[in-house]
Amino acid sequence: MKAVQYQSYGDYSENRLVDLPRPELRDGEVLVEMRAAGINPLDNTFRSGHIFFAQPQNLPRVGGQSGAGVVAESRSDAFKAGDRVFVAAPGLGLMIDGTWREFVAAPAASLSPIPEGIDDDHAAAYLAGAGYLTGYLSLTELAKFAPGQSVLAPGIGGAVGMETTQVALRLGASLAISTAGSTEKAEQARAAGYEHVIDLSRESLKDGVMRITEGKGVDVIVDGISGQLTGQELASLAPGGTLVIAGYAGGRDAQVNVTDIIWKAATVRGFTFRLFTPQTIAAASATLAGFLKEGALKPTISKAFPMSQASEAVRFLIEERPFGRVILNPGR
Repeated sequence: MKAVQYQSYGDYSENRLVDLPRPELRDGEVLVEMRAAGINPLDNTFRSGHIFFAQPQNLPRVGGQSGAGVVAESRSDAFKAGDRVFVAAPGLGLMIDGTWREFVAAPAASLSPIPEGIDDDHAAAYLAGAGYLTGYLSLTELAKFAPGQSVLAPGIGGAVGMETTQVALRLGASLAISTAGSTEKAEQARAAGYEHVIDLSRESLKDGVMRITEGKGVDVIVDGISGQLTGQELASLAPGGTLVIAGYAGGRDAQVNVTDIIWKAATVRGFTFRLFTPQTIAAASATLAGFLKEGALKPTISKAFPMSQASEAVRFLIEERPFGRVILNPGR
């Protein structure tokens, strides 16, 4: 079978198309023929060698942390051949071989049914970047969000920004605000139905938040950007507000005015999935699947690539900063 494998840590060219044996099933496992797989910024971080578990003993490794496919064979009572399933589990594509291949053998617990009406590509986009799950857990578990509060999730094109905005509205936010780095992307977002998008090429994040909130600031910020925005985010919080830092697409270094934390009695939380029990993550995933089925969540695809173009697909995600998710189609 075809797969995309890292054989050493390095640049985009290390996304190598290789031939590997089709996996053999063990009891309790399900063989899934992959139809679409998501690309996540963490895939690039790992392959670049810029994370603690990027060690020589963790190679070679097939990439891909999630995806969608159809059951080809099952040794579990939970699924049968022909079932359409999501594929996602801790460590996929990082500590164990992932979803960027034609077939995946996975424990039944790693799979869940795809709702009717969701095609393969949008099912993969729903999981890619883990934005929905990050946003939901950040709001409900870390920020203790309550309906009627206002939410800012910068970076409308990215998984955390776009998908936290959708989740916040479904949970009853009074305002769900995001940002765009250009007028073109801000207009694209507004055309897609995102009402409050701050065009950072025309005004600062703080000025935009204060304009939209009429000077009150926002109650909760879920940030996947960080870098130069962090200081402005803290300055944009309402008194007693919470900033959840879930990523650093804009850089790891930030300058902040600590009085924005002190005088506002602000709470700053770091997000990692390791904070949550498997039961909490499973419950959140089930709730989000319900939101997806009812149509409240709208997975957005920027571009789909054949697996033979994996290097370009990852480069496109990282460097072009597209509006929506980037996916691979293993069978193409």
